[in-house]
Amino acid sequence: MNLQTISIDFPNDILLALNETEKELKERIKLTLAIQLYKSKKLTIGKAGQLAGLSRFEFEKQLSKNKISISNLTKQDVLNDIDKLK
Repeated sequence: MNLQTISIDFPNDILLALNETEKELKERIKLTLAIQLYKSKKLTIGKAGQLAGLSRFEFEKQLSKNKISISNLTKQDVLNDIDKLK
């Protein structure tokens, strides 16, 4: 897999203020971004998990932990599927 590096500048004392290591902050930023892009339907659940550096199952657990649905189906989608099965 090819990787793209993106740099973000932070104030020098931000890690101290957050009480996190650089690695922990990077992981949190990637997870938060992945969740937001999934919620806004910019990424599939699989691609969002990949962005977060997690397996699909691990990403689904994070979504559940944050009370975010792992399905983008609407009630109408489900009702339409039920009608098709009749």
